[in-house]
Amino acid sequence: MDNQFRKFLEAYLDAWRSSSLTEMSDLISNNYKGREITGGEIVDFEFEESILGWEQGFNFVKENNAQWALNEISIIPLKADEMLVIISATILIQGEGLNSANLFFQTFKKDSSNDWKLIRSYIEAGIPIENIKRMQL
Repeated sequence: MDNQFRKFLEAYLDAWRSSSLTEMSDLISNNYKGREITGGEIVDFEFEESILGWEQGFNFVKENNAQWALNEISIIPLKADEMLVIISATILIQGEGLNSANLFFQTFKKDSSNDWKLIRSYIEAGIPIENIKRMQL
């Protein structure tokens, strides 16, 4: 993994942890595509819907004086200019974690300006936290 990607990933995770919609939207490609599975229901979405989803999540965290608990599980190089990062995310409210987490498979790619951007996501939502803790890759 190159140092430029590591710096980008840290900025991405910092934007997420700080619930910064402005910073997060700058790190997502306009051509972004996502898929989320919640309780067996599949929802496909693109950039605009993604931003609305981030906004809702960030507002929830801010309104509840909560924090994001992010765990970088794995980084897998796909191509010279493409990386897959697996992240588990849950929310801590008054220091207590929720009973479930979401598992994000995030694909990042260098754009024409040689900047990294989030281009694809596959998200499994509502996974019991015990199952996340037992993950091995």
